[in-house]
Amino acid sequence: MGLLGSFVRFLLRQCSKPTTTGGDYSDPPGHHGVSATTVGVSALAQDLYNFEITSQVPEGLAQHVVSYRKLVVTWREAKPPPRTPEEAASLVIETLKGHRKADVEGVLAFYGLNISSEDPTSLPQGVKFEFQTLPVDEKAIADGDTVTVYVSTEDPRESSCVPSDVQTAAIERSEARAVRNYTRADALHKKIVDAGYRVLNIENEEVLARKYRIRLRGIDAPESSMPYGKEAKQELVKLIQGKCLRVLIYGEDRYGRCVGDIYSNGTFVQEVMLKNGCAWHYAAYDKRPELARWEEQARAERVGLWASSNPEKPWDWRKDKRQGK
Repeated sequence: MGLLGSFVRFLLRQCSKPTTTGGDYSDPPGHHGVSATTVGVSALAQDLYNFEITSQVPEGLAQHVVSYRKLVVTWREAKPPPRTPEEAASLVIETLKGHRKADVEGVLAFYGLNISSEDPTSLPQGVKFEFQTLPVDEKAIADGDTVTVYVSTEDPRESSCVPSDVQTAAIERSEARAVRNYTRADALHKKIVDAGYRVLNIENEEVLARKYRIRLRGIDAPESSMPYGKEAKQELVKLIQGKCLRVLIYGEDRYGRCVGDIYSNGTFVQEVMLKNGCAWHYAAYDKRPELARWEEQARAERVGLWASSNPEKPWDWRKDKRQGK
């Protein structure tokens, strides 16, 4: 809260100065008398700061079912916090993707962050669906390009497809724990886990969540037993441990893992992994030129695995292992 409060004060000082910013942005509804675009950002920061103290959502947003608590956490963890309307709008959209389209657009409009005529909830071409995860456990990160995540069944997309026997088992498990029948509770949880779900304790609340195994799209990191494998995994841990991730799913691989792009506090994880020399561009499956460019940048700077003159490619390593070499 201290960091958020300091940033609020910084923004308010900046916004009190004369502005030369152009454009035809309107005054943020609910914060009239303020015309500089940056003030929409400061107003949002101020309201999030107030929410931490009072737990009160601004009156003008009462008609929108939004999670200010999610926004507070995401804003606080953003490094650096948003300073422009574009950055603030991106954070709001990514944080509230699981909510109704009207709610996301309502928050953007309230703070004057409607910076584009495009649909803010539209997905990039090729994306089949997206979700926001619960905080990621370090133990769920297998290596530098694979992670297991959980998505709350309260997510609109998930809530409509939870098997009835899983829902029943979750209710019965809660009842069994209430009377301290832990043997039955554990048996019911095993049934839930076998169905691809899990009951997690999040901030002292039990949350039924669906399990997804994610293969990071477009990169291939060294396997754990390869040179630089441990370092690559630790880089991914640093990026996503404890974070609620935005994941865009493009399909499945032959192992049943979802192939997707991952964003942590607005940061594109694959970009960081490539630029820091923690992975190869997996060009056989992803032709995006920016991925190739980021790998070339790391090679030129000889960072990470590129400090070695001839690092072994993970796909060659796996092929040799399958052939018993």
